[in-house]
Amino acid sequence: MKKTMLLNAELSQLIAAMGHGDQLVIADAGLPVPPGTRCIDLAVSGGVPSFDQVLLAVLSELQVESAVAAGEMLDRSPALAGVLRARLGAIPLAHVDHGTFKARSAGARAIVRTGEFTPYANVILSAGVVF
Repeated sequence: MKKTMLLNAELSQLIAAMGHGDQLVIADAGLPVPPGTRCIDLAVSGGVPSFDQVLLAVLSELQVESAVAAGEMLDRSPALAGVLRARLGAIPLAHVDHGTFKARSAGARAIVRTGEFTPYANVILSAGVVF
């Protein structure tokens, strides 16, 4: 049995296969998944699992070089924006409008759907390298 934080086999396998610049979206329960984009659906019920729980697990395994979130998160969900900024630490975080965010999500390797019901609880993580 795996003993690291991230236990979901499908998500762990995807992260292991990601290369430099590949993108992974962690999304709230309402973000649309574009046709043809892989969806790893972790949602069980409202708030389960939370955006923060999934973000923390993903960050424990994925080397991230940059991130993108919707600028609307800053105004509509400032507490969550603070959590995201804290979890990312020194990782650069850019903000774009939500429409641009949704368009960019179509290029991700996958969208990970959480049970989060907080507005704009979405982030695009770009994989870095460990060397």
